[in-house]
Amino acid sequence: MSSKKHTEQELMALFSDHHCWQLETLAEHLNYSIRSIQRFLNKLGYHRSFTHNGKWFTLYGIPTFNRDGLWFSKNDIGFSKAGNLNNTIITLIKRSSAGMTAELLGQKLHTRCHTLLVQLCRRGEVQREKVGRSYVYFAADHQIAKTQYQALEAQNLPSAPVPAEIAVLVFVEFIQNSEASFEQLASILKSKRKVTITAKQIEKVFTQYDVKKTPPTAGHNLYGH
Repeated sequence: MSSKKHTEQELMALFSDHHCWQLETLAEHLNYSIRSIQRFLNKLGYHRSFTHNGKWFTLYGIPTFNRDGLWFSKNDIGFSKAGNLNNTIITLIKRSSAGMTAELLGQKLHTRCHTLLVQLCRRGEVQREKVGRSYVYFAADHQIAKTQYQALEAQNLPSAPVPAEIAVLVFVEFIQNSEASFEQLASILKSKRKVTITAKQIEKVFTQYDVKKTPPTAGHNLYGH
């Protein structure tokens, strides 16, 4: 048996004992340079962690990925079918049915990603809309984002009342645009006030404050549909 083949078997045995390793530790165990360890891993096939600055490695076949394409070791080291953290976030947002908040992403990824999301927005790799007090992140592709936003609108809204400061803005625009539909008011608030609120939420505001309004024929909403 060649020394290289023997080393590959030793490497596989190490991963059998512990599913995740760092290059430096593997190099010490096998008495090889880090560059040589990298070559062995390339031949065997590996996943690199999206957490812990990508310092952890595991072999193909070890992770049991969940429906989001994620797997976490016992030490909460995260691996993703999509690769690094950037690609993982973009993939999760693109595949989501109704966009994702930073909080939801953090729960799935077991790591905070607010700063990275802002960077991805600036680079145009994802886009976001402010819904109430939170930002919801959507796919960069406009058509996918439009579908996601429609799904978000169709979801059952939380029973909690709309914040008072948002309600004030709703009524200010209603006074100035008394014939506008709830959908049109939502569009006006988005363009003028940079506040994203759905027609259903506006309807709840009117109900919450016992203001009577019969909405006219629906107009445009945030994405012009």
